[in-house]
Amino acid sequence: MNFMPSGVIMHKHIYVIGHRNPDTDSIASAIAYAELKKKQGYGTVRAAMAGEPNPQTRYILQRLGLETPLFLADVHPRVRDVLKRQPVTAASSMPLKEVLELFHRHTIRVLPVVDSANAPIGVVSLLKLSEKYLVAGTDRKRGVDTSQRSLAECLEGTFLTGEATEDVEHLHLFIGAMVEGSFSSRIEGYDPSTLLVMTGDRPSIQTAAIQKGVRILVVSGGFPVADSLLAKARAAGTTVISTPHDTATAAWLARLSTPLSCFVDPRFEKIGVGESLEHLRLKLLHSGEPAVIAVEEDGSIAGIATKSSLLTPIPYALILVDHNELAQAVPGAESVEIIEVIDHHKLGNPPTNQPITFMAAPVGSTCTVVATLYRERGIEPEQRIAALLLAGILSDTVILKSPTTTGRDREIVAWLEDVTGLDHATFGREIFSSCSGFSAYGTPEKAVRADFKQFNAADTLFGVGQVEVVGFDEFYELKEELREALKRIKEQDRLALAGLMVTDIYTETSLFLVEGKNELAHVMGYTQLEPHLYELKGVMSRKKQMVPHLLKVLGAL
Repeated sequence: MNFMPSGVIMHKHIYVIGHRNPDTDSIASAIAYAELKKKQGYGTVRAAMAGEPNPQTRYILQRLGLETPLFLADVHPRVRDVLKRQPVTAASSMPLKEVLELFHRHTIRVLPVVDSANAPIGVVSLLKLSEKYLVAGTDRKRGVDTSQRSLAECLEGTFLTGEATEDVEHLHLFIGAMVEGSFSSRIEGYDPSTLLVMTGDRPSIQTAAIQKGVRILVVSGGFPVADSLLAKARAAGTTVISTPHDTATAAWLARLSTPLSCFVDPRFEKIGVGESLEHLRLKLLHSGEPAVIAVEEDGSIAGIATKSSLLTPIPYALILVDHNELAQAVPGAESVEIIEVIDHHKLGNPPTNQPITFMAAPVGSTCTVVATLYRERGIEPEQRIAALLLAGILSDTVILKSPTTTGRDREIVAWLEDVTGLDHATFGREIFSSCSGFSAYGTPEKAVRADFKQFNAADTLFGVGQVEVVGFDEFYELKEELREALKRIKEQDRLALAGLMVTDIYTETSLFLVEGKNELAHVMGYTQLEPHLYELKGVMSRKKQMVPHLLKVLGAL
């Protein structure tokens, strides 16, 4: 039986990930469950972790020759996750004719304008372009902003005199479709250096325009111009362009020869591809702009984000293992689709929009649940994965000594012993003796943080870490430093109480060092060895013994 939904999920990247401050069970179950999914045909599934592995986990992975999972500091959706790459762009020199063709061909509403390095320098919206281009006015009737190169290209023209300059000039367009006298009176009062005259096979108009010294003379219809007139045009500084189009078409194309630079709005909203989707939403909501330009780290354009982008499905989803509460999940999990949960803890999961696979079994380890799934599906794990599952169970149940250990844990351990050829007791002692104690963590604070989880008792937020040791000598040497670390963590995480369980796996006793809630001494119910320190004989499990007890006593305060 295959639980994970098919269809669109099959095309997403699926990350199997454990809780923050991961322990061995968390990372081992993520790796093993990802491998099971791959054997079932889900090629896009990958194991991940929400924090650095502790020394014990690192030792196990190295011993078994397994790679550390992908580290995900957070899974907040980013702009890059919803962006369509290869945006349609234009250079500022592109004539309006080609710009309108881009809008039509690609059915877009906003066009980014980029420089030679493909960095955005402005935008042009179809709405604002049409408003600016179509609005009538005295100057708009005749005004044409263009360069000689752009004009000639749009007219498919040939320079008979002059050259293709790039400078944009503001010209006044006149059509020479009348007798020479009427034409001359029409252009009277205009600076000749701003005149763009269009005419066909009318030598008299051509002559009058050249004698006037107009800036540009366009001869339509491909008609020839006398060499004598061209000589006069050169002397007068008049550019003469021949176009195959008729005069009406040429006049229309001249207006469309205006370079895009004349319409570019240099004020535009932009956002980095690595910024959060929430930041994009706020920009779109408050800027009043229809689109935001997304840029790469080097400043080049990556794409255009619109309100439609916010509806784009996130290209990855999560499978949570060894936890189901968002408070313990990788940051950003609340914004990503969670498609499965495989766990062995109490329920504290948020509601989901769709039915999902949710397996929470009352066993000592999530690895027990994952190994059971292998067994039920008739899939024997590869030997290294089987050894990893065994290590996860032995770690979480303290070599089957923890009160959380169940008959199902022991049954699965026996099965994994057969698959791996390992003796669970010997393997377990090797795991704990290799890196038990505080020295493996580097600093007291890292030791506390390595397996630190937060919980809620009514309105009281508290956290408890746990370190397994062989004897308490090292703990007593570091006790004051550990207490100072608990003080810092309590303040940083805004906790009412921060505690550390130090569990001797051989005597099956824990010491509980605590900072905060001094009145706890009156209701704790365990021997207080000294202020802030309690002895908990027979207590080895944070989940089944320590946390339920704290929930009870803190609720009574």
